[in-house]
Amino acid sequence: MKLSTAARADTPRALLAFQRALKDALIRPLAPGDRTQRHWTDGRPMTEFAAAFIKPNDRLTALDRLQIYNRMYWFRLLDCFHDDNPGLRALLGGWKFTRLAEAYLARHPSRSFTLRNLCVRLEGFLRAEPRWTAPHTALAVDVARFEWAQTVAFDGEARPVIAPAEFAHRPPSRLRLGLQPYVTLLDLKYPVDDFVIAVKRRDALRTEASNATTSGPRAVASKRVPRPRPGRVCLAVHRMDHRLYYKRLEPAAYRVLAALRDGAPLTRAIAAAGASAKPDRVQGWFATWMELGWFCRR
Repeated sequence: MKLSTAARADTPRALLAFQRALKDALIRPLAPGDRTQRHWTDGRPMTEFAAAFIKPNDRLTALDRLQIYNRMYWFRLLDCFHDDNPGLRALLGGWKFTRLAEAYLARHPSRSFTLRNLCVRLEGFLRAEPRWTAPHTALAVDVARFEWAQTVAFDGEARPVIAPAEFAHRPPSRLRLGLQPYVTLLDLKYPVDDFVIAVKRRDALRTEASNATTSGPRAVASKRVPRPRPGRVCLAVHRMDHRLYYKRLEPAAYRVLAALRDGAPLTRAIAAAGASAKPDRVQGWFATWMELGWFCRR
């Protein structure tokens, strides 16, 4: 976008051009040292670009004023990315995590009115560009999936819970149950639930220790949480009474829920559990899931 030296937004078309140019300048990735890049996309000096539509004052140049908002945009996104991914940050370490955040946000800038959706594409990004998390990419993907599931559980849509009486009005071979949108099923290669919980507990200790005068709590709070070893874990991440919960599932139970989530009728979903799942076990699973309110109409 090229603006004239005397840029004026005095027509709808000119206003749109101005808005797009300003937006592109504000969201453009920062240069090293957290500075606005020194050249615009067409090669012009940023001083010239900024002067086309920003007035200086007696303290700040046009570029200085633009840089304030360029920094504010990026610092806000990085803060949100930091807060949404404590497990990933602990896994990678501060420097590597920051490089990942900058690369991800440059590739996938915020496109939503809410920062809640900032990390919606993080799992796909980690799979497509493993260099940012190597040699622990598989673990990082599991951590990212788990942390995004918490975001979904926190404020995902809740639909009316299906009543047990409704089961009687349709044969099991035709009954399809929906899973609440805020429930995420995860089949993971690592026990990342234990890892992320340990990280949050450590960070809570660190916060408490920040005002302590003894060395004991500080030493505990500064310990590195060990990376989890490989081991399959099936989880349901959900909420109840406005609180987040992580429920481990038997693999057979996970298969039943996954089949229902994917649209299988009840009989086929139960068959997915396998012959080892006895009727009393399946009955117990469904009693728990109904009590948790996980089922709704499709």
